[in-house]
Formats: sequence, structure tokens, C-alpha cells
Amino acid sequence: MTALAEAFPLRVFPDAVGLPPEGREHLLPYGDHAFNAFGPSNDLVAKGAPRVAELSAWVAAQCAREVLTDDGFGAAIWAASDRGDITPAQAPLIVRSLLTAGVDTTVHGLGAVLHGLATHPEAWATLRARPERARVAFDEAVRWQSPVQTFFRTADVDVPIGGTVVPADRKILMFLGAANRDPRHWDDPDRFDLDRDPSGHVGYGMGLHQCVGQHVARLEGAAVLSALARRVERLEPAAAPTRHHNNTMRAFASLPLRLTLARA
Repeated sequence: MTALAEAFPLRVFPDAVGLPPEGREHLLPYGDHAFNAFGPSNDLVAKGAPRVAELSAWVAAQCAREVLTDDGFGAAIWAASDRGDITPAQAPLIVRSLLTAGVDTTVHGLGAVLHGLATHPEAWATLRARPERARVAFDEAVRWQSPVQTFFRTADVDVPIGGTVVPADRKILMFLGAANRDPRHWDDPDRFDLDRDPSGHVGYGMGLHQCVGQHVARLEGAAVLSALARRVERLEPAAAPTRHHNNTMRAFASLPLRLTLARA
């Protein structure tokens, strides 16, 4: 996880947003606490609480126009405020939303797909033979493992669902991981399968509330998998993985893998 799944997004995504190189190590503990805070007020939230002020202040400082490079997503968001598409007050909040949700989710998406490929040799063989399936492999892993397991929304109006009514202004806890393995929609849903079309999964939300950074995450996943497929002959577990506990996310703390390089 540290050598690849964390290292790649921590380098690529902040570059894309336009962050300076210093301090990027703060993004993972900040995001981990943010996703913990979506859940119950338990020991996981308490563990991150001592650093909340420090990490939040650092992230907030990175959202300022003068800190960001001129060629990243951050600068484009500030340019939208200059055009009047959004307000100047909204610009740093949108940049902050990218930094809050754009790293941990991709880290654990990469962990999910590497775990899937290492434990399913037939899937790895498929990817090596058809590297154009890299993006499909990443999406299938997001469906199969659902790095973001749950999320809340608030009903604006009374909403009838399944014979009951969710009243207006009530919170709704959505089980994204359950939807992504719903047998009414997915054939053999517990199978990691590169031959299926996983595009209907809700790992990035759906409709108006879809994740704004999902295409960047898919691009990162495809880049990593395409490179591995070219250079690695065998990908297999080297030891049992361990889970990283988070109130919202399904994640690995460690994922030891053995890579056998392809012959030149």
C-alpha cells in the first residue's frame, strides 16, 4: 500500500490540482479523519481528533489562489470564479472538496484492484492479454470492494422508497457496497470479473451527486494497471493483507504482493 497505492496518488493528484510539493503527506491523515467523521463518534474519530486543527489549517491554506500553480484544476476553479460561474467564496471550498475526497478514495481503489488481480490469476492473465481492459478492471474493483462503503444524503422532500416514505429533511444512509453486490442487478456479484460491464456501479455515487473527481481516479487506475501489465508477468500475494479500519471506507493497511518481471 505504501510503495504503490499511496505513493502514486500522492504524487499525481496533488500535481493535477496544482499543490506545491511540501506537506503532501498531510493529505492521507486528513482524508482518513474526514471519512471517519462521516460515521459514528467512536474511537476512530477520537484517534484523529488531536490533529484536526493542524491538518485542516494546512489544507485550507493550499486552496488559496496564490498557492496553486497556474496549470492545475485549482487554477481552473479560481478562473471559473473570475468568470462568474461560481462565487469567489465557493472557489476555495471546491478545491478543498477535491483535496478531501480525491486521495484516500483512489488509494483504496488501487488497493482493491491490486488485491483482486493478485488473488484472481485468470483476471491478471486477461489484463496482460488485453491491457485496454485496465479501466474496466479498476471499475470492477470499485464495484467489488466498494472503497466508499456508505454515505449520507438528506431528503429535500418526502420520498417513497420500497413501500415506506423517507420524510423531508431526514438523513438517508446509503449502503453503496450492498448496492454494488445486489444480485438483482449483478450476475454472480461476489466474483471479481473483468469480462463483465461494471459501469452501473454506484461506487462514485449516482446522478446529481456523482463524484466530481471520478474520471481522474479512473485515469490514475488505468495508468498504474497498464504499466504493470506491460512489465509484470506474475502478480501474486506474498502474505496475508491487513485491513485499515475506517468508519466509511473499506481499505487495506498492508497488501504484500510478489511481482515477477516479464522478460524483455
